[in-house]
Amino acid sequence: MRYLFVGLFIIALTSCTQYQKLLKSSDYDLKYSKAMEYYEKEDFTRASTLLYDLIGIYRGTEKSQEAHFVYANCLFRMKDYILAGHYYKTFVQSYPTSSYMEESQFMVAYCFFKQSRNARLDQTETYEALDAFQLFINLYPNSPRVIESTNLMDELREKLVYKSYLNAKLYFDLGTYMGNNYKSAIIAARNTLDEFADTHYREELSFLILEAKNIQAINSIEDLKNDRLRDAVDEYYAFINEFPTSQYLGKANQYFETISKLLK
Repeated sequence: MRYLFVGLFIIALTSCTQYQKLLKSSDYDLKYSKAMEYYEKEDFTRASTLLYDLIGIYRGTEKSQEAHFVYANCLFRMKDYILAGHYYKTFVQSYPTSSYMEESQFMVAYCFFKQSRNARLDQTETYEALDAFQLFINLYPNSPRVIESTNLMDELREKLVYKSYLNAKLYFDLGTYMGNNYKSAIIAARNTLDEFADTHYREELSFLILEAKNIQAINSIEDLKNDRLRDAVDEYYAFINEFPTSQYLGKANQYFETISKLLK
């Protein structure tokens, strides 16, 4: 076992020494071939280090395209999605006729997708990913990756809906603190349903509207109360017609009974 460890140590040391010599070498073709070897062995750190210099050295040649594309792939595999996205984008701009053009255009969008944050945080990258995927679909409508792009876009849209739901829920939870936040909750939820009609959160958003309208109606001033009570009843019927087996049906019925007793 001791001899085995010594042998492995010597191999590693030799490999490291050879790599250091390679970094200093002016034999660019050797660097290129070794970089591709490292890439195939999934040693993306060494491959990317060698390729970074070669992109400029081979500028204007076919090897420059290959080096640029593989370098971007290395960055992506190393999970540096910001820098990878940048290099895929510059590749698209620099080599519009390349055979890697379609893949690079998709990867621009996919890098934004990988950067998309939790729904509770800023969604700038989510919107950028949606725009980039749509551009890819427009440019390559027959690509086998259109289905994948569409599915990823659906996932991103659901994240935006969930964020909208959280915003509406925040208004709802604030209640009457410093104003009528129930009205804001209704508007926020309704706008989300109008924009994303087929969302998986449709039931939750619809019930939030129903609940907010009921609470708002019950606590209204007399001049507005009757109109708001009737509006709450209309919302109840709309809700149970769309979701007759809803998990919120029991609570919706309780609201309806309370509202019915208050109506004049």
